[in-house]
Amino acid sequence: MRIEIRKNGAAVIITFDTLPQKFDSDYERNKFFRELHGWNQVVPRGEKRYEYRRPGILDEVPHIKVADSAFIVALEHMKRMEQFFDEWHEKVHCEMMKIMMDPEQMRKLLVREQERDDGRQ
Repeated sequence: MRIEIRKNGAAVIITFDTLPQKFDSDYERNKFFRELHGWNQVVPRGEKRYEYRRPGILDEVPHIKVADSAFIVALEHMKRMEQFFDEWHEKVHCEMMKIMMDPEQMRKLLVREQERDDGRQ
């Protein structure tokens, strides 16, 4: 599969803050982060340990991590991220801002998308 630079470097920076007092429990707050970032499940069975990767939305959406609560996605993935954060709108404050990336940065973002797609085949 060949990837071309799309949208002239248009991307979205997403920042979020959790509102701890709005979550019913630590479990619910962890659920938010697991759905976003994914997690590794370790299952001990006798003498063996089995480890499974449970993917989150950012495992599926190519992104560049800026900080713990900020990342950049290509513009074409903004709608998917909006849908995710809309589900948590009462407990997580999210802001999205369109930005322009230089072609090299956008290429790196899209190469990550290509690598992700190749890994599924």
